Amino acid sequence: MRESLNLKHAGVLVLFGSTGDLSKKKLFPALYDLEEIGELTIPVVGVASSKWDDAQFRKHAEESIRSRKPDLDESVLKSLLGKLHLVVGDYNNIATFQDLADHLAKYETPVFYLAISPDFFAAVTDGLHKVGLTKDARVVVEKPFGRDLQSAIALDTELKKILREDQIFRIDHYLGKESVEDLLVFRFSNTLFEPVWNRNYIKSIQITMAENFGIEGRGRFYDGVGALRDVFQNHLLQVLTMLTMEPPIDATADAMSNEKVKLLDSIREIEPANVVRGQYVGYLEEDAIKPHSDTETFVALKLFIDNWRWAGVPIYVRTGKNLPETVLEAVVEFNRPPRDVFGTTEPNLVRFRLGARDGVDISLQAKVPGAKLATERVELTVNFAQEFGDRQGPYERLLGAAIIGDHFRFTRIDAVIKSWELIDKLLKSPAKLHPYFEGSWGPDEAEELVPGGWTAVGQQVNR
Repeated sequence: MRESLNLKHAGVLVLFGSTGDLSKKKLFPALYDLEEIGELTIPVVGVASSKWDDAQFRKHAEESIRSRKPDLDESVLKSLLGKLHLVVGDYNNIATFQDLADHLAKYETPVFYLAISPDFFAAVTDGLHKVGLTKDARVVVEKPFGRDLQSAIALDTELKKILREDQIFRIDHYLGKESVEDLLVFRFSNTLFEPVWNRNYIKSIQITMAENFGIEGRGRFYDGVGALRDVFQNHLLQVLTMLTMEPPIDATADAMSNEKVKLLDSIREIEPANVVRGQYVGYLEEDAIKPHSDTETFVALKLFIDNWRWAGVPIYVRTGKNLPETVLEAVVEFNRPPRDVFGTTEPNLVRFRLGARDGVDISLQAKVPGAKLATERVELTVNFAQEFGDRQGPYERLLGAAIIGDHFRFTRIDAVIKSWELIDKLLKSPAKLHPYFEGSWGPDEAEELVPGGWTAVGQQVNR
């Protein structure tokens, strides 16, 4: 059981890129949340090139937190700010790492969070190693872990020259979402569903991750990356594995990763004919976008899992920007009854809402009041916020896990490699690019991918 894991608490948290965008938007608010619940008991040291002192660094963190938490507790904020310190320097200068080593001399088991470009991962790790900081360290690396199969292998090779696999914590913030973990609990803790969670009863699975905004000034990053690399290879495959993997032997990180790798290894090579790429009209006019860019802002695909449980069941996945709304849902459609006794009935659906309104909807057929034996769909709905109150944010949970050394919410390298292998050919020989308009659900070709069209999601559903 997870409660019995022998984990070692870190002595200090070090944030590389502490004045950058990720720290501002995600990490500082998450640290506040940890402080609020009493789980941040160690100092936090930032490393950045900004010529600031501790007071300026703390002001920066305070502004970041206040902008996202207007009703914060002043005593909690004061306590957190008192734990913040800054080391100034260039990542390419060994003197920076020596200054850091001097600052950390009295702390054991440091956690180094690399909230920086992947281009600097190897250089920073090497600098830490040269000053003797990597022996008992944990290194947290942000996605993307590589930009394709070859670069992911190369990056891992560089890190493994210095670090062991158990020292590397690869972040996918979807693994920090409580709603994604709900998938596991729903499946493996409810005997009502596990016996029917297979090809004999399930007709299809659909996963939709939609965003109602474009690239928001991130053209320099996004162009040349695209939807396949940005969210399918990591976020959406994590949702898929949680929905379809076999039960792990226990709730340890390795047991979980073993089943994920088996599942990814069972996915049939995706046929180009089953991939639809799209680009919203106006993308080429965005800042920092190359003329005639072929980068997709939308992708939809059909895949199959060639194992005993899922053989023959089509799985549809789509994601895109500038769609009608922001929503993340997985819809499992069950087979219809073998004989329709009461007239036309709709299939049973299990809908997992994994976004802001996280919960589960189960659609059933019920008798319509009156003398006639007619049926109508009814929804059994659970909203987790109503049931349990506020949920922890993903970065709060991921930071907390890294501090205690728990790999459960992080990605093992063989799963990363399998994910890149799955889309490697699609990246090298991309499918035709189709235009679509802002506010639509993507190109018409994506709708045609699913017999009968995609199941309604988000506000399309009459709840």
